[in-house]
Amino acid sequence: MRSIRPSFTVRRGRGSRRTSPALAAVALVSALALTATACNDDGDDNAGGDPAASATAAGTGDGKIRIPDDLRKRLKEHGIDVDKWKNGAWKNWNKQDWLREANDFVNPIIKGLWDPDRMRDANDPDRGVDDNDISGDQGVTDPTPQPVKARAVTAPYHANAATSGKVLFDSPEGTMVCSATVVKDPAHPGKSNMIWTAGHCVHAGKSGGWYRNIAFVPSYNNAGKSAAQLEGAGRSEVAPYGVWWADAAQTSQQWIDQGGHTGGTGASYDFAVIHVTPEQGGGGKSLEETVGGALPVNFDAPAVPKVRDITAFGYPAAAPYDGQLLYQCQDKPGRLSIRESDPTMYRIGCTMTGGSSGGGWVETGADGKPALVSNTSIGPVSAGWLAGPRLGEVAKGVYDSVSKKFAGR
Repeated sequence: MRSIRPSFTVRRGRGSRRTSPALAAVALVSALALTATACNDDGDDNAGGDPAASATAAGTGDGKIRIPDDLRKRLKEHGIDVDKWKNGAWKNWNKQDWLREANDFVNPIIKGLWDPDRMRDANDPDRGVDDNDISGDQGVTDPTPQPVKARAVTAPYHANAATSGKVLFDSPEGTMVCSATVVKDPAHPGKSNMIWTAGHCVHAGKSGGWYRNIAFVPSYNNAGKSAAQLEGAGRSEVAPYGVWWADAAQTSQQWIDQGGHTGGTGASYDFAVIHVTPEQGGGGKSLEETVGGALPVNFDAPAVPKVRDITAFGYPAAAPYDGQLLYQCQDKPGRLSIRESDPTMYRIGCTMTGGSSGGGWVETGADGKPALVSNTSIGPVSAGWLAGPRLGEVAKGVYDSVSKKFAGR
């Protein structure tokens, strides 16, 4: 089983013990407007459910640093000098300096960091394990589905899959990539700045902490150009709808406590919500207005027998794919149980590989409209199928907490 992780390949396996449906840990990120030269190197529940910190966005996108004294002090408490950070100090992944807890997460904007070459070269380090390593398959597990060949989404993506995009970030292993979906924000109808992805695309789980330089590119490579055609392409071609930096991120406490590099622990809670802000500063359109839509999230996960089919979207980056094109797989889901004490996951046949992690799973509801019901989490080393968590009370807690943080802004 292969786990899909920050800038990792398609899926990532984890199963977490089910505890009380508490809110997951929250990471409110400071969105600091910094300027920098583009870089090409790759390289128990929180029962209260309240965010541990609430760093608000600072900076206007004009390149000047405006950081509240209390925030600057908090950053320095973690050994983060903002001026040094923008000049490369973020590359220090010393274990003691790797921010882990919810109130430690900071994500200063470094303008220009995500240039076209860096976006294109982002990896998906595969953490694969044996196909049969699924922690015993306790509980209900249906027969392994037949592979469904991933089909390329017709370009332009803005017209045919407007809510899909790429998540870019840096990890100790290098520059990484995942997929994500623009979702509705109940606090800002029609003007959402929220996206849905996998927990392993924002946090390393029990082995580490929060990833850095997390950003979202909606409709990445909108025209569907080949890797060769993208050589030398400008930012407007690769990211026609801008680069949006995370100014808040939240995943489940189960993932933080138990998530791992390979399949198994944490997978049933492998989801995350990110709130974003445009790199060039606020004052303009929201993400939802910019891309032209956002999907509602269905937290009353339908039972497998009641689901006709699910369509998974993503930018697979591991061979035979190269991460530049958007793909989709459609299949009737089965059930996969990692551990008997954890929620059963959805599983579909699909040949997408690493990089598709975090991509949205969409189902057409009884009202005839599409809704997000899961995200890509894990899959086998040999590809052929994908599994994603069923979204319930814990997932809703993550979603609501991020939304409420920005309700008055």
